[in-house]
Amino acid sequence: MELVFRRVAQVEFDKSISWYEQQQIGLGLEFRAAVEKQLGRIQIQPQQFKQIRGSVRQAVLPRFPFSIYFLEEVDRIVILAIFHARRAPQNLESRR
Repeated sequence: MELVFRRVAQVEFDKSISWYEQQQIGLGLEFRAAVEKQLGRIQIQPQQFKQIRGSVRQAVLPRFPFSIYFLEEVDRIVILAIFHARRAPQNLESRR
């Protein structure tokens, strides 16, 4: 299935890569690789991830304190957010 990022999710992803890279050279690339690996798993079998509210699913990253929130549609998967675990989940409400 095709992956489609909401603009805000892409911006979050890009900013997080930059932030990690500023903390330690190469860490931003590791974060990116971890997200891309999880996105691959989402593409292959989106139903393996827990539904958290309505049809929104959450895929937790193993190494980094982030989750990917997404919706499975008929012909695509919409990435709503790549969200840090310490942020208030209420901020996701407007992204559906």
